[in-house]
Amino acid sequence: MSRGQLKLFSGSAHPALAQEIAEFLGVATGHARLQRFPDSECSFQIDENIRGTDVFVIQPTCTDVDRHIMELCVMIDAFRRSSASRITAVIPYYGYARQDRKDKPRVPISAKLVANLLSAAGTNRVLTMDLHKAQIQGFFDIPVDHLFAAPVIIDYCSRLAFPDLTIVSPDAGGAERARAYAKRLDAELAIIDKRRTDDGTAEVMNVVGDVKGRTCIIQDDIIDTAGTIVKAANALKQNGADRVLACAVHGVLSGPAIERLDAAPIDQVIITNTIPLGGEKAQCRKIKVLSVARLLGQAIRSIHEETSVSSLFV
Repeated sequence: MSRGQLKLFSGSAHPALAQEIAEFLGVATGHARLQRFPDSECSFQIDENIRGTDVFVIQPTCTDVDRHIMELCVMIDAFRRSSASRITAVIPYYGYARQDRKDKPRVPISAKLVANLLSAAGTNRVLTMDLHKAQIQGFFDIPVDHLFAAPVIIDYCSRLAFPDLTIVSPDAGGAERARAYAKRLDAELAIIDKRRTDDGTAEVMNVVGDVKGRTCIIQDDIIDTAGTIVKAANALKQNGADRVLACAVHGVLSGPAIERLDAAPIDQVIITNTIPLGGEKAQCRKIKVLSVARLLGQAIRSIHEETSVSSLFV
C-alpha cells in the first residue's frame, strides 16, 4: 500500500534536530505556521497540500513539557483533518514516562494518559527512543517503534579506548541496560546500591563490583537534576576509581544539574541530542552531545518504505 510522499514537519521543541534529520533524508521540512495567541493558546496552519501524504511530526516532549505535548496534539489534529494518509509522531524524548505506574495511593498513570491523548488526536504510529520503561509501549493501541541510542553512545565510548573499563549502573533497576553496554564494550560491570534512611531523605551508596584503579562510565537513561549521577560518582571515587565519566540518552538537566555536574568528580558527561541544550547547559564544558539524527532518519525512511526497522532495535 502506497502511503504517498514523505513529509517532515517540526514543532517548536527541537527544530535543529528536525533539520538534521531532513538533511540526512534529503528532504525539506514542511511549510507550516506555528504561533501563539496572546493568551498562549497554540495556533497551527499547514501551508502546503498534504492530502494522501506520509507525515512525520518531530517533537520531543521536553521542557516546557505540557506546552510541547499540547502543541504536538494540535499539529496532529491538523494533519488528520487535512487528510494525511498516515501520521507518525516522532518523539525522541517521551515526557511523563517516569509516571508509568501507581507507586502511591491516588496518583495518576500519566504515561498512559499521554498515550491516550496522542491516539485521540489522530496519531497512527509513534517513533520514540529509550523509554524510561520499555513496557510503556503497551500503553499504546497503535504501533510503536522503540529505538535505542546505544549504538551511537557505544561507538563513541569505544573510540575513547580507555583501559580497565567498567560500566556502572547507578541503581539496581538499570543493571540490565548497563550489562548490555558492558558486553558490547568488553568491559566489567558494577552496580550502585542505594539505601534510604528511615526518614526517606539521605542515601547511603554502596558499590557492588571492583572499581579500584579503573575507568568507570556511569550509564543511565535520563540525567534530570543529576543528583543520582553525582552521588554515584562520589561513591566510585571513594572506592578508588581512577576516572569517572557519565553517559545518558536524555539530558533533561533541570534545576541545579549543571552546577552539580561542574562540581562533581566527573571528567565527561555524554548525552544525545534527543533534547535541545540551551543557555548555561550548552556552555558546560563537561558535556559531550552525540547526534541521533541519523538513527531516527534511518527509522523514518524504513517506516515510510515499509521495510524492516528491526536492525535498529539494538
